[in-house]
Amino acid sequence: MARQSGGPGQPSATEQSRVADRLRQARSFLRRADPVLAALIDDRPDFDPQAWLAQLPPMDLFGALLFQVVGQQLSVAATRTILGRIEAMTGGCLPAPGELLAVDPDRLRAAGLSWRKIGTLRDLAERLTDGRLDAAELSTRPDDEVLAALTVIPGIGPWTVQGALLVALGREDVVLPGDLALRKAVQRAYRLDHRPTEQEVLAIAERWRPYRSLATSYLFSIVESDATGGAPPSPAPVAAPTSADNSKKRTAR
Repeated sequence: MARQSGGPGQPSATEQSRVADRLRQARSFLRRADPVLAALIDDRPDFDPQAWLAQLPPMDLFGALLFQVVGQQLSVAATRTILGRIEAMTGGCLPAPGELLAVDPDRLRAAGLSWRKIGTLRDLAERLTDGRLDAAELSTRPDDEVLAALTVIPGIGPWTVQGALLVALGREDVVLPGDLALRKAVQRAYRLDHRPTEQEVLAIAERWRPYRSLATSYLFSIVESDATGGAPPSPAPVAAPTSADNSKKRTAR
């Protein structure tokens, strides 16, 4: 959900009201659509799906993609450490595409990035500076078109773009089926006897449209509860839709 500023860093009263109304509408829809989510929503009356964004630095589309690429196959702590080193090279903020290209690749390697990730980020930055990609224009496109435009870059897969759609563009109907934490949360919430495949997560998520981002946030809250020692709810078992396993393995998330 997009936010507009009514002052330095603060959304306007009109925007706050609009977001609150939209959130109530989305919660009501999800409660009717899925009894598992209904239990999660009822158990978390004060849950703020935007709170996790406050823990991240401000990010435009390139910054969010940088964040996602750096974080591929890494813990949150390791990702933040590497990002902090990159920020130290570029004036204390996440770099713009041109600023990243100005950093010697050897310095990025010393910061903890693999050569594959360096190549991916430089390729992305070059496309955004030479006109092959336009971040402002991309931001106006539907989710599937943004996905198609960015996943042609080696090292950028659906997971990477989906995360950027959530973080930078505030899209409401995004799910991250390849995210291990989400798959664990789905397994726990739906009491599955196995870790669901990406296709199984997508099949379950069909009932959440057009609010898959909010549903995903609630499911991630299960993982956060476990990490902080909280007691997550135990919703009644619900049969998950069956689907064929995804046989295509991706090297890029």
